[in-house]
Amino acid sequence: MSDVLAIEAQGLFKSFDGNPAVRGIDIAVPEGSIYGILGPNGAGKTTTLRMLLGIIEPDDGHRTLLGRERPLEVAKIVGYLPEERGLYPAMTTRDAIAFMGALRGLPLEVGRKRAEILLKENGLGDYVAKPIRSLSKGMAQTIQLFGTIVHKPKLVVLDEPFSGLDAINQGRLEHLIREEAAAGTTIIFSTHVISHAERLCERIAIIGRGRVRFEGLVAEARDRLRPQVRLRTRAADGSWRAALPAGARVTGGVWEFELPKEGVEPLLKALIDGGAGIEELSIERPGLHDAFVAIAGEAVAREMEESERAEMEAAA
Repeated sequence: MSDVLAIEAQGLFKSFDGNPAVRGIDIAVPEGSIYGILGPNGAGKTTTLRMLLGIIEPDDGHRTLLGRERPLEVAKIVGYLPEERGLYPAMTTRDAIAFMGALRGLPLEVGRKRAEILLKENGLGDYVAKPIRSLSKGMAQTIQLFGTIVHKPKLVVLDEPFSGLDAINQGRLEHLIREEAAAGTTIIFSTHVISHAERLCERIAIIGRGRVRFEGLVAEARDRLRPQVRLRTRAADGSWRAALPAGARVTGGVWEFELPKEGVEPLLKALIDGGAGIEELSIERPGLHDAFVAIAGEAVAREMEESERAEMEAAA
């Protein structure tokens, strides 16, 4: 991951009609990285992305995009997929992709050739001449994503790109994001689904109610919590019990507790010396969901879960 920043923001504030939407956002997106902005609907993710892109101006704060303080100066080397999708239904997929590239300065004929390549490389060659109106919602969203990258931008900004996609199209999108990042493109996307950020991102910002609750590596977020130990022993009691942390709990013969700061070696020695008879011992690193709850709080985590549940119900 590069030390050069594609995006940097410090102290971004934005209010609408006197209601604060973003309250002091600080983020740093390294060049060539996949960066996730994670939070529930209404947390300020879209407002933040629009300020970074120069679509709206912050009330206060400072940001640079690809080294420029005026983001619109580099608009032609940026790809943006907004949360509100929109394609002309009568256009063919090839022309829709080329048209989106033309909006960023790409000649139409070049865009059409690149569109055909994108479609064929992603197993969609049969869709080259199909009109947008004939596509499913997920397929149309995939076409719009191709239009976002057809001009080969240095930075791609995706606002809730997985929203409304089925599992197949989600997988296709994740593959495409990884391919673009491997080619050196910087990717920043917002999402309210933790699993997408955990699978794709090295670095994230967790936003809740307009504020950044955490900004840094995914590994750093997870390291906020101690690893969890699961232990099953043949013996129900013995001197080894004194080695278990005070908060250890047992359910169905399985002990669960945080890994002691001293590590697993002293625990293992006490279990063996005490004749515990180890039948099962596993150490599980906390997932990003657990870290999110610890960092953002249970109220914000519930908002995330409600957002995801509502989307799944709408898709069904």
